[in-house]
Amino acid sequence: MESNRGEMVSLKGKDIVTIGDLSEEEILTVLDMARTMIPIARGQKKSRALEGKVLASLFFEPSTRTRLSFETAMHRLGGSVITMSGTEGTSLIKGETLSDTIRMADVYSDVIALRHPREGAARLSAGFARNPVINGGDGAGQHPTQTLLDLFTIREELGDISKQHVTIVGDLKYGRTTHSLSLALARLGASTSLVAPDIIQMPKHIVADLRSMGADIHVTSDLKGEVERSDVIYMTRIQKERFLEEEEYRKVAGAYRLDLSLLESAKKRMIIMHPLPRVDEISPELDNTPHAKYFVQAFNGVPVRMAILKLVMGV
Repeated sequence: MESNRGEMVSLKGKDIVTIGDLSEEEILTVLDMARTMIPIARGQKKSRALEGKVLASLFFEPSTRTRLSFETAMHRLGGSVITMSGTEGTSLIKGETLSDTIRMADVYSDVIALRHPREGAARLSAGFARNPVINGGDGAGQHPTQTLLDLFTIREELGDISKQHVTIVGDLKYGRTTHSLSLALARLGASTSLVAPDIIQMPKHIVADLRSMGADIHVTSDLKGEVERSDVIYMTRIQKERFLEEEEYRKVAGAYRLDLSLLESAKKRMIIMHPLPRVDEISPELDNTPHAKYFVQAFNGVPVRMAILKLVMGV
């Protein structure tokens, strides 16, 4: 979905907990501003837009790209970061509640980026903080900033989002990135295939939501059958840490692997995306092909999160 709009809408003071917290116009505002942030994200230009502002980076669960890109985004805009990675060395191991931790971080900062293993923790935290809370992933819930950078990548690489067919593959039951992305694509008019084994297929309530929105979706376990019509193949890792039973994980581990032979029928402009980290679901032989955009996608987390930070702080 292209945008050549003039004045941007305001997101000042807004919490971003799910992609549903943003209107279509607000989503496009983030994508538009992110495009202007690229030279700053690359270090080609300098900005002091957030000088004097502080980001509290609170990651109760392991993260590489999300945490580092939020912190890089803040530094690139001239701001400062206070960070917590895990619970070791914090008052949480003494029994401090999430509410007290959030209230303290809120006092010390102007915006909070939060990742937590429990679904719903971001929404709860937003109720405790006076400053904006940005959800960096909550359990098997949602990951709205990942969705925004995914949408940005699709639009920058292929153009109008509404004209694309996106095939989402892998762990659709536990994958918070897939939950947010499928809902956003439906809202923006893209068609979607949901490819997964039955036991980790997209939750029924999300499929119901997609259909109630009038989305053009196809639910299947056959990846090969979806390649030819795909403009985007969005691969995801089967997340061993989300399974309660080892036996359930073993049933689906390695269910899908994208390699050159599988792409024989693919469109020339088709792009492959992945929220990373990957295990073995994308063959390394694809890394140097024109299809591979997952490392570009990872970089795009910086300009998109720069845009989000500027917008929610009204700068």
